[in-house]
Formats: sequence, C-alpha cells, structure tokens
Amino acid sequence: MAGVDTALVARLRRAGCVFAEDEAALLLAEADDPDALEAMTARRVAGEPLEHVLGWAAFRGRRVAVTAGVFVPRQRSGLLVDRAVALAKPGAVVVDLCCGSGALGAAVAAEVPDVELHAADLDPAAVACARHTVPPGARVHHGDLDAALPADLRGRVDVLLASPPYVPTAGLATMPPEAREHEPRVALDGGDDGLGVLRRIAALAPDWLAPAGAVLLECAGHQADAARAAVADAGLSATAEHDDEADATVVVGHREPR
Repeated sequence: MAGVDTALVARLRRAGCVFAEDEAALLLAEADDPDALEAMTARRVAGEPLEHVLGWAAFRGRRVAVTAGVFVPRQRSGLLVDRAVALAKPGAVVVDLCCGSGALGAAVAAEVPDVELHAADLDPAAVACARHTVPPGARVHHGDLDAALPADLRGRVDVLLASPPYVPTAGLATMPPEAREHEPRVALDGGDDGLGVLRRIAALAPDWLAPAGAVLLECAGHQADAARAAVADAGLSATAEHDDEADATVVVGHREPR
C-alpha cells in the first residue's frame, strides 16, 4: 500500500505519536492489505512500540528484527558501536553480551571485516531475533551472560561489548509506557543503583579477554564514575566517554598486554 492517508495520520496524532506522518508512511508500506493496516494501527494506537508493530527497528542503516516483547535498540548505542569498531581489527573475536535483538554485534560485524561474532542473551525471544539479525557464521547463545559462551573463547576475546540493563529498579515506574509495558523487565532493570549487571560483566570480563582486549559497557551519564570504578576493580584500566548530543555514555576497560 502506498501514499500517506491523512485520516491515518490524524488517528496516530490523536494517540500521541509525535512523528505521525512518518509512522503512517511506515505502516502503509508494511501492511499487505487494509485489514493488516487496521490491525497494525490498532496496536500502535494502543501504545505498542512502532518497532514491535513493524517487526523491525532501524539501527545504523540496517533493519533489525524486533518482535513483540523484545528490547528495542536505542540510537544512543551508536556510541558503543563506534568505540567497538575502532578497537576491533579485521578478524577480531567480538562478543555482544545482553545482545537483545543482536543489533550492536551485527553492526560491528558489518563494519569490521571477518569478525568472529558471538552474542548471548537470557531472553529466548531476543535470542530468536538475534539469530535473524547477525550475519552468517555468527553464533547466538542462550543463557545468562558468560555462562552461555563456549569455553574455547576464554582468553581470546578482543572486544566484549554490552548495553546491559542500567535503569535503577525504582526508576522503572517513571519510564515511558512503551518501554515499561512492552519491553522485558530483564532488559531494563539494573538493580538498586542500575549497575548490578554491569558490575557482573566487568568482573567476568578479564577471564575472557585476550591480551590487550577491551570491554565496553554502556551506562547512563550519571553512572559513569561508578561504572568506571567497577571496571577498575576488575583489574582493567578504565576510561569513560560521554556524547552530549546522543546522551550516550560508554565505559571502556582495557586488559594490559603482557
């Protein structure tokens, strides 16, 4: 179906969709027939994330499979990908923990030649999406953080990246309804101060990193000092970077070469 329907735009705008014209165009492009368009529109008007309705999210110029109930990749995670790409040389072993839809690891693999990519997530629905998203030859594992990884990766991971859940438990209630009602809590809830999962990843990273390998962790800007301390406590040299425009923060921990 083609052409923007003004009635559809008005309906989406009444539902609170800020970019109603753009959303209407996407719905029209994806719907096979009027019945499908009505079903998709009803889901969107009811508050379901547009990405869940479409079945995909746009990330770094690629379409990423995102089914209902799966965490939608955030554009601010582009900073994390940028830093991973800068560190990953051709042929690098890259691990994407808390991979969700697989968007971040897949983006790195698309921008660095011959990457050996592994991704892992605890959520079976996310794992299913990631297996559609990652390139051929990449492996997606189901399990809790490094428990899902093959043992032969230990000591040879060049870049370990993660956008773990980092919203404090008490802050979940203040999140937009699209997130708190339609994305899995396990992908949002970072514990009391939001850094529970990040600290776990920082602690496990040295066992998996190759000499001169690096771990890259996304967090909120106000968490940067505590996140950097967690990485340093794991025995890694730690730095933090913040992008004001994207409101993105990444902490990087390097394993010093022997």
